[in-house]
Amino acid sequence: MESNTSNKNNKKMIVINGDHFSNLPEFYEEASRVFMKNVDWKVGTLDGFNDILYGGFGVFENKDQIELTWKKSEKSKGDLGLEATREFYERKIKQGHPFNVELIQKNLDELISGEGQTLFDILIEIIESHKNINLILD
Repeated sequence: MESNTSNKNNKKMIVINGDHFSNLPEFYEEASRVFMKNVDWKVGTLDGFNDILYGGFGVFENKDQIELTWKKSEKSKGDLGLEATREFYERKIKQGHPFNVELIQKNLDELISGEGQTLFDILIEIIESHKNINLILD
């Protein structure tokens, strides 16, 4: 099994491998395995994914500089693209409470019109919002 974390010049190197998942729940499993090694907590939402990127638990601390390589990112872009995102929004709309159905419908409408973000885009935005993480799409 390949190592998913290492140190290089005081920068922690972390690898997400797109071959290890093909949908959002499997992405969460990969993120849990890579970021939360030896911690009894699993990522299960976009907010949860954002939370682990702050560090302080799992494989890095809050101030650590991270180089995150997303291998097979083009595969992930397709796997977490338009169709997966549409299904994601439609499930939330169908479930209703506690979700903001109006906002989710707006996001779905934007997605269908070609102006909205896919799940892949959302994950990239979440990662890039953490200034201590340098993302490399491979």
